[in-house]
Amino acid sequence: MTDTTNPTAPHDAVLKLPAPAARYGTLAGTLIAFAGTFLSWTYTDEFPGDLTVTGYPGGLQLITLAGALLTALLTLSALHTPGLRWLTPGGPHSAVRFLALGTFATTAYTVIAIAVKLDGLIALDPGAWISLAGSALALAAALGLPHDVPPGTHPGTTDVPLRRAFQAPAPRRAERTLPAWLDILVIAVAFGLGLYVFTYGIDTEYSELFVGYLVLVVLGTLGLARAGLPRRLSELTTRHRQVTLAAAFVAAICFPFTQDNDTYALIGTNILIFATVALGLNVVVGLAGLLDLGYVAFLGVGAYTAALVSGSPQSTIGVHFPFPLAVLTGAAVSLVFGVIIGAPTLRLRGDYLAIVTLGFGEIFRITMNNLNGNSGPDVTNGSQGIPNIPDLEFFGFKFGLPHDVLGFTLGRSGNYYLLMLVFTAIVLLVFHRSGQSRIGRAWVAIREDETAASAMGINGFRLKLLAFALGATLAGLAGTVQAHVSYSVTPEQYKFAGSAPPNSAFLIAAVILGGMGTISGPLIGAALLYLIPAKLQFMQDYQLLLFGFALILLMRLRPEGIVPDRRKQLEFHENDQLAVPEPRLPEHATGVTKAGA
Repeated sequence: MTDTTNPTAPHDAVLKLPAPAARYGTLAGTLIAFAGTFLSWTYTDEFPGDLTVTGYPGGLQLITLAGALLTALLTLSALHTPGLRWLTPGGPHSAVRFLALGTFATTAYTVIAIAVKLDGLIALDPGAWISLAGSALALAAALGLPHDVPPGTHPGTTDVPLRRAFQAPAPRRAERTLPAWLDILVIAVAFGLGLYVFTYGIDTEYSELFVGYLVLVVLGTLGLARAGLPRRLSELTTRHRQVTLAAAFVAAICFPFTQDNDTYALIGTNILIFATVALGLNVVVGLAGLLDLGYVAFLGVGAYTAALVSGSPQSTIGVHFPFPLAVLTGAAVSLVFGVIIGAPTLRLRGDYLAIVTLGFGEIFRITMNNLNGNSGPDVTNGSQGIPNIPDLEFFGFKFGLPHDVLGFTLGRSGNYYLLMLVFTAIVLLVFHRSGQSRIGRAWVAIREDETAASAMGINGFRLKLLAFALGATLAGLAGTVQAHVSYSVTPEQYKFAGSAPPNSAFLIAAVILGGMGTISGPLIGAALLYLIPAKLQFMQDYQLLLFGFALILLMRLRPEGIVPDRRKQLEFHENDQLAVPEPRLPEHATGVTKAGA
C-alpha cells in the first residue's frame, strides 16, 4: 500500500512542527479531552443533560467523547497502526484536522453555553477545562501535520485551493480485496452506524445538544470524506448492490422501533414525505433540467384531493373512497394538473419557465384560499382548509391506533412512517428505472443542450411534458399521505418560501444541496433541511438568514452537492483536476539528466 505522506516533502502545514511530534501531540490531546468527559463539567444540574456526574458522561460530554475517539482512531491510522489504515485510503492528516476541529468546536461551544446559561465561567468544573485544553492541544498539533499527498503527485505540489479541502481525494488501491462476507459485514455495520447517528440526532431533547451534535456531524463528515472512506464504502456497495439495498431498507424499517416518543417518529415520517417530493422534483430539475419554482403546488393538489375524497366531515364532496382509490385519485389529479400546466408553459426555457411555474404555485395557493363560498364556489373552505381528515384503515389495520409488533409498540406516527417508506420505495424504483431508460438518457441530453438534443431527433417538448407529468404524479402520491398524517390541509402549507418545509424553495434547495440527478442526494438534502429547522425552533426568526448563508457557503465550496453526479463533479472541478501537475521522475532516472536532455 502506497503511503500518501512523505517525510521528505516540504512542510507546508499551518504550524511548523515535526510530523511525529504533531501526530503524537494530536493523540495526547484527544486522550486528555476524552479523559475530561468522565469528570464533572459543572456544579449544578440546571444545565440540560446533567453534566455534574463524575465517571458517567452525559449530554454534550458524549459529543466531545465521540469526537475525541474518532480523532484518536484516525491519528492511530496516521501512525501506521496495523488494521486501521484501511479507514484512510485518501490520507489521514486532513481528516484528523477536521475531526480535531470538530472536537474542539463542540467542547468550546459547551463551555460557552454553560457560562451563558449559568453564572459565567465560575460555573465550570475541572472536567470542562481539561477537555477544552486537551481538544485545543489536539487541534494545534493537528495543524502541524503535513498535507496528504495524493497518489502520483509530486511531494512539492501539495498546495490546494480552500474548496478542494471539501472534496474527497482519490483513495489508494487496496493491497488485497476483502472476502465477500467481510464486505457484507462492513456494509451492515456502516448502515447500522448511520441509523444510530440519525436516530441520535432526532432524539436530542434540547437545542444545545442538537447544536453540538450538528457541529460534530458536519465536521466529522468532512473529515471522513477527506480520508476517502465514503468512496471506499461506495466501492463495496457497488460490488454488492442487492445487499446494500437490503441493508438500507432494513435500517429504515428499524427506525420507528427505536423511538419511544411518537413525536420523533413523526419527524421521520415528515422527512420521508419531504424526501419523496424532492425525488419527484429531481426528475424535473435533476434529469430534465427544468427549473420548477411552484412544484409544491402538486403536493397540495394530491393533499387536497385526498382530503376531499377520504370522508372528512368538512369535505364539500361528501364521499369516502377506500385508501387505494384515494391514492390513485390524488396521483391522477396531480398528473392532470401537471399536463395542463406543462402543455402551455414548457415551450419556454430558463428564467421564463421558472417565472411561469412560480406564478402557478402562487395561483394554486390563492385559488384554494378563494374557494370558500364567498369569493368562489365552496369547495375547499378557504383559509380554514379541510380539517378532521380520518386516519387510514387498510385491510383492518388502523393507522391511528398503536400496535404491538415483536414486543415493540408502534404508534400512529410509526404506522404512517412504514406506509410512507413503501411509497418512498416505489418512487425510488420509478426514478431509478426512468433515469436508466432511453427516456431518461433523452432527459439528460435535453438538460445538457436542448438544441443539440433536438438536432439529434429528440422531441424536446414531448419529453419535457412527460418529465413534468411524472414529477407531478409523484408529488401528488406523497400529498395523499401527508393529508392523513397532518389531519388537515390549508393553503398556507403550500407557499413558495417559509421558515419550515415543505415549500418550493426548500424543495429546490434539497435537490441542489443533495445533488441533482442522483437518488441518495435529495434524500440526504431533504433529511437535513427538515430535521435542522425542526430541532432549532429557538432560532426560527433567523432560520432563513442562516439557510441563505449556508447555501452560499455550499455553492462556493461544493457546488455539485453532497452526493454529486459524476458529470456534475467533472463539470465543476475540471479546472482543479487539470491544475494538478504530472508526477516528475527523479533526477537519477535512466536517460534523464538535470538539463532534461
